Amino acid sequence: DLMAGAGVPVIPGTGILEDLNAARAGADAIGYPVMIKARSGGGGRGIRLVSAPNEMTQAYALAVAEGEASFGDGSVYMEKYVHPARHIEVQVLADEAGNVVCLGERDCSVQRHHQKLIEESPSPAVSRSQRKKLMELTARAVKAIGYVGVGTLEFLLDRDGRFWFMEMNLRLQVEHGVTEMLTQVDLVKWQIRTAAGVPLNFQQQNVALNGVCVECRINALTPGTLSMLHVPGGPFVRFDTYLVSGISVSPYYDALLGKLIVYAGTREEAMRKMKAALCELVVEGIETNIAEQLELVSDPRFMTGQYDLTFMEGR
Repeated sequence: DLMAGAGVPVIPGTGILEDLNAARAGADAIGYPVMIKARSGGGGRGIRLVSAPNEMTQAYALAVAEGEASFGDGSVYMEKYVHPARHIEVQVLADEAGNVVCLGERDCSVQRHHQKLIEESPSPAVSRSQRKKLMELTARAVKAIGYVGVGTLEFLLDRDGRFWFMEMNLRLQVEHGVTEMLTQVDLVKWQIRTAAGVPLNFQQQNVALNGVCVECRINALTPGTLSMLHVPGGPFVRFDTYLVSGISVSPYYDALLGKLIVYAGTREEAMRKMKAALCELVVEGIETNIAEQLELVSDPRFMTGQYDLTFMEGR
């Protein structure tokens, strides 16, 4: 409601659904297909697509159960399913004095089961004029709600070029390093500073959005013990990880092992650099998705930027 009041186009949806009957009524009002989402969800959990009325009973029960099991909160809501679309998110930074800067957008459309695999900034699907309007809209909205700190507004970009607001993450995100490498703004530092009441010492016009940055998430496919790690080197190559030789990776936590991030002056160069870095990265003793990531960034649809949230379907 706050975002809609601030002029942000919000995906049609509902509040918290009291029961199955409320879910059915909500879907009838919005129109199928719809998504049921856990209020406290994250990491792709607690989300169910409902394409037709006969799927509602099972989907509602599964979303509630997964929310309770994963987050201790079975509350769910519903929104219109925008498809096909791209997942675009805008990074913002705001201080207590009311200053807001937007640090560009990230394209997070390469996903499996709602889990992001590759992120890049800027998005190849967003034009310069679209970016300017989106950042202005985002800054106005963040000021209107009085937000302070680091945050991310997530949107779906449909094939007609319309942005639909989904949610706002009131924290750092896994992919914040993409924006850090692109803008040279330390988001971890500024999250702490703004929380302590320190005002921003730069303005929107000081934020440079030159070049291209891309990140591949390196995930464990099976548990194991790391026997050898070789991290890629070279200028503008970054690998954020907790891995050290001899560490054991269990099946009980998130599968993310590290984030391989590269920056270059052009998208073509960034893709070449990412391929080289993936080939150089060695993680022995644990089965990973490094080979799959190399395959994904080599896909012609990804190489040309012509991809959306359907990219991983069938893989």
